[in-house]
Amino acid sequence: LGPVSGDLCAELSACCEAVSHHPVTPCVCIAAGGMETRDGNETPLVLGPRYDQLTQLGRFKHFFDMADPRCLLPSIFFGMSLDEATAELIAAKARLGSRPQTTQVSDRVWLANKIYTSAVHPDTREIIPQPFRMSGFAVYGNPIVVGMLLPNPTGSIAQTVFWQWANQSHNACVNYANRNASSATAISDLALGYTSAVGTSVIIALGLGQALSRSALSQATKAALSRFIAYPSVASANIANLVLMRFTELSAGIHVKDAEGKVRGTSQAAAKQAIFDTAVTRVVLPMPLLLLPAVGMNLVEKYTPLFQRRPSLRIPVNAGFCMAAFIVGLPFALSLFPQEGDVAAQSLENKFHNLVDSQGKSVTRLYYNKGL
Repeated sequence: LGPVSGDLCAELSACCEAVSHHPVTPCVCIAAGGMETRDGNETPLVLGPRYDQLTQLGRFKHFFDMADPRCLLPSIFFGMSLDEATAELIAAKARLGSRPQTTQVSDRVWLANKIYTSAVHPDTREIIPQPFRMSGFAVYGNPIVVGMLLPNPTGSIAQTVFWQWANQSHNACVNYANRNASSATAISDLALGYTSAVGTSVIIALGLGQALSRSALSQATKAALSRFIAYPSVASANIANLVLMRFTELSAGIHVKDAEGKVRGTSQAAAKQAIFDTAVTRVVLPMPLLLLPAVGMNLVEKYTPLFQRRPSLRIPVNAGFCMAAFIVGLPFALSLFPQEGDVAAQSLENKFHNLVDSQGKSVTRLYYNKGL
């Protein structure tokens, strides 16, 4: 029916119930507060990855789709809004069931799935705010990275503190928005993770910056090296941020599912593996974002007269290097590990060692949402 008010949805409920038996087209009512259906299939179909997750290339393609900035404005770039994508997936679930074969899925349904999964958390089904989505990471994170890469040969404390604070604030929100949400996280834990991450990044960045400013190097060399200070401080803080923001998962465990999608309990061992894999990703992620633009800017300054003739182009060129690094570097870092991790049941706690599925077969592997 399209976007309508909640009251109108309620008024149309009788009509929806009357036609909900239709075998092809479910009655879908898109209310202001979310999606409603009257055919018993309230949740949309969520497809697994389109590309082979056992290969680095397949995972890169998967996360390239997930991090596609065009998903922030899907109506403009794809001709399909998030509401329309959700309705398309609800209808697809009614037609195809909850576990369709890949060959049954049309390109339109794959597009709807891309738009939906880029915006909706897989555990909570809540819409992630745009600045904290992976598809928004490049757009909203790029100005911060440009700021961190601005030359700071004098070791300005205010400049260092501001950009490190801005970066870790954004990272903390991204970590929380894309966490494994099967365990509740206390506000006190979030506050501890945030303050520790900001403190770690600022202390390391200030220490390196002050050491560089007091060195006997030339001003030109200091300006060049100051661009590289951001990486060790950000990489260290990323680990602190991640571990402290998701510490509850380590103590409470995360949900693990069998191959049929049934939750079999919570596992601390799976949580440790999920956070370790994500920590590796967070160390690799800043490499292309903070090192490649710095190298590129140094090469342009050294081998071309561009910035001498047009100093005003310095920041736009820096921003261009950063955006290119974001577009390639983000999916590369995320693709180091599949988003849905799998682990041998025997390597987890004893309660998972003797499970059987609905067919009476032994459950040998269990699966979990690694988080991003």
